[in-house]
Amino acid sequence: MPEETQAKTSATTDTPSSPASGQSPAPRGPRPAGGPGGRGKFFRRKKVCKFCTEKIDAIPYRDVRLLQQFVAERGKIVPRRLTGVCTTHQRRLTRAIKQARNIALLPFATHH
Repeated sequence: MPEETQAKTSATTDTPSSPASGQSPAPRGPRPAGGPGGRGKFFRRKKVCKFCTEKIDAIPYRDVRLLQQFVAERGKIVPRRLTGVCTTHQRRLTRAIKQARNIALLPFATHH
């Protein structure tokens, strides 16, 4: 009879990290710095609106050099989260870029 109990107990024990047991794998070590809540190597500076700091009210659609800073190589308007422009100036900037495209100062897209 003792042999039967040994066979039953050895058959029911599984390793805790096996996927068949339904448990998650063993916990990993601490996360590297830089993730959510952690202190990373690099400090990301808060982006400030260029037009607010220079106190530019109207964005001229004829100023191609200014507008090209906010247009990607492919001709797309760069989003606000990448440029750091505030919402009101992003809307004005978009309107100026579209006006410049319509009168052929800026290209709609690049040639490929």
